[in-house]
Amino acid sequence: TMQTEQNLEGTLVSKAIETSVGLAFDNVEEIDVDIQTDILKLLQGQVDGVGVQGQGLEMQGVRIQELQLQTDTVSVNPLNAVFGKVEFDQPVNANARVVLTEDDLNRAMTTDWVRNFLKKGLALNLNGEDVTFKPQLMRIHLPEPNKIKVVGKILLEQGGATRPLTFQSIFCPRTETSPIILESFVCAENEGVTLDFVTAFIQKIKELTQAPHLEIDGTAFRVKKMEVEKGTMTLIVQVHLRKIPSSNKVESCN
Repeated sequence: TMQTEQNLEGTLVSKAIETSVGLAFDNVEEIDVDIQTDILKLLQGQVDGVGVQGQGLEMQGVRIQELQLQTDTVSVNPLNAVFGKVEFDQPVNANARVVLTEDDLNRAMTTDWVRNFLKKGLALNLNGEDVTFKPQLMRIHLPEPNKIKVVGKILLEQGGATRPLTFQSIFCPRTETSPIILESFVCAENEGVTLDFVTAFIQKIKELTQAPHLEIDGTAFRVKKMEVEKGTMTLIVQVHLRKIPSSNKVESCN
């Protein structure tokens, strides 16, 4: 029947697109792409939606344990789409659910783009004076539900002087209704900081987590919600794709 033929064509296109989406990643354990359309719409360059489900996806050294992504309507180059090459004629909006393990998060912390972001340091305004702290070493632990433990060493630059600070902090992740909360901030002995510093630090973290979006290789995204279980973090993300991501360039925008 016509319907069966359309489904068959749609399946072939899905498989071809699966390959092109898979090529955007450096490594893929499992990926499944579902094109929600029929061949007549596809020939007119219209796709009702694209669903992507994947496991063990790697890009730029960042590994994602699990990805579920669903786009809204997509406008594509019809001829290319029929041959399985996806090129968006207009930007695409999607919602995604991303699961990262503790290991995934810590591997991400060592990637060049995160290192470059951290190397710039974060400037705080402390009673009218600029204080910059540059992370040297960071380790993230997810010890129990709704707790993020960060252990690290930073260099504090204040008034021309630099001193190291070894700390351990525990955060409660932000939800759709409440901001990120710093539950505790403990410094190594003889390396204390003032309450003013901790207040300014919390304010800075809040600013960063409320930034409108991050951008990586033509993809802007905003984290709407974080869910933390022991050993894993799930992010509910709004995504704005200007093109299919390729794995050659990463940048971040504040």
